[in-house]
Amino acid sequence: MSEVPANEEATILTPQPAQLDAAEKMQEQKLIRRLQMMMNLVMQTIAQDSSLTIDEAAQMIADSRRAALAMFPGKELAYDIIWRPRFQRLMRERFRIM
Repeated sequence: MSEVPANEEATILTPQPAQLDAAEKMQEQKLIRRLQMMMNLVMQTIAQDSSLTIDEAAQMIADSRRAALAMFPGKELAYDIIWRPRFQRLMRERFRIM
């Protein structure tokens, strides 16, 4: 039986960069889908629940922001560019805020 050189053994036992990249991309896509579903649920709840007060809606938005930043730390600017205008528009339409 021939021995596998140490450097080849390490290569066999550790994931290759391409494998890591694919796994990381899949994990990121999963987080993005989860974030989109969460944000859509919050937006639909605010839009459709007639018993929801403006304070409760604002709290839901704040909680969703905290959850989004927990999922994607350091992405405050992305949240502010993508989600904040949508929530602001929804709050204006739903509660007739000027």
